[in-house]
Amino acid sequence: MGRVLILTNSSGGLYDFRNEFVQALLAEHEVLISMPDDTKEKELQAEGCRIIRTAINRRGINPIEDLKLYRTYSKMIKEYRPDLVVTYTIKPNIYGGFAAGRRKVPYITTITGLGGAFDKTGILLKVIVAMYRMGLKKASCVFFQNEENRGIFRKFGITAKKSRMVMGSGVNLERHRYESYPAGEETHFLFVGRVMKERGILEFIEAAKKLHSDKVFFDIMGYCDEDYQELLDSLEQQGVLRQLGFHTEVHEYLAASSAIVVASFHEGMSNALIEGAATGRPVIASNISGCMEAFEEGKTGFGFTPGRPEELIAAMERFLGLSVKERAAMGRRGREKMEREFDRKLVTREYMDEVHHILKPLS
Repeated sequence: MGRVLILTNSSGGLYDFRNEFVQALLAEHEVLISMPDDTKEKELQAEGCRIIRTAINRRGINPIEDLKLYRTYSKMIKEYRPDLVVTYTIKPNIYGGFAAGRRKVPYITTITGLGGAFDKTGILLKVIVAMYRMGLKKASCVFFQNEENRGIFRKFGITAKKSRMVMGSGVNLERHRYESYPAGEETHFLFVGRVMKERGILEFIEAAKKLHSDKVFFDIMGYCDEDYQELLDSLEQQGVLRQLGFHTEVHEYLAASSAIVVASFHEGMSNALIEGAATGRPVIASNISGCMEAFEEGKTGFGFTPGRPEELIAAMERFLGLSVKERAAMGRRGREKMEREFDRKLVTREYMDEVHHILKPLS
């Protein structure tokens, strides 16, 4: 039995999207998890994980805080002496990866998305590239969730010993079981994700203003990550949209919707899309890497160019022109696609294959 240390910036994200991998690790190894919150601490402890609470400022670059995080990870690796380190999200990837490399401990990194980091220019872009090179240079394997992200890393010379492609985090097909399509004349467009410009909230709002009616509803599920709360409250009072808030259990909301909307400018692989499709709901999504892989145009959903509200509105109007029977058939095809390509068991198998390769001397 070996010891695996997981570094993440969210216990909820780890538990909701990667717990099958955690369970597979627990079947063979001792698992320690460094995380900043207690959202899923009880659940992970009950499974047998050892929790290490680690403060992380998820947004922005503060040299003092980031140096402290690196030192924390380095001390942690020295103290617990893991046989393998697994990292998720930007700061654990960079600072955890650098610490593991310096301590000569093998590590696996997952790129869950780049956001707008590589849209920067000048010195800021150079700093971002240098940090990623530092964090990934000695990685045993880097997992990517779409080819565009891997291509960007290659372009900037950010390399590791090896890279692999997986279909995002995959989707738990039992948890997100297929649900019969809602009957009735109402249409509910469900926006799933953090409320922020980069997630396309402004385009969704424009569509809501134009298309909402007594039979067409616009719902938002997710916490407000930028300064839009006053605007959302005003629009809700006007009857333009409805706020559902943030929920850790989303299945019932996906099932109650008519279509899932993801209007992001950047994605690693959209969990909202694959969970919605697994539930049997058509999707309306940005034509970007991380979304396009999750749907088939005209068959399981409709795409549009992010940042262009007129295209989002046109896609929604196409959807509104479908009969309930046609929408249900679109949702069924989406479910079938998830079963073929996005089953989380397949993704877990990819990760465990790499773990076995690295830790083979311990078995």
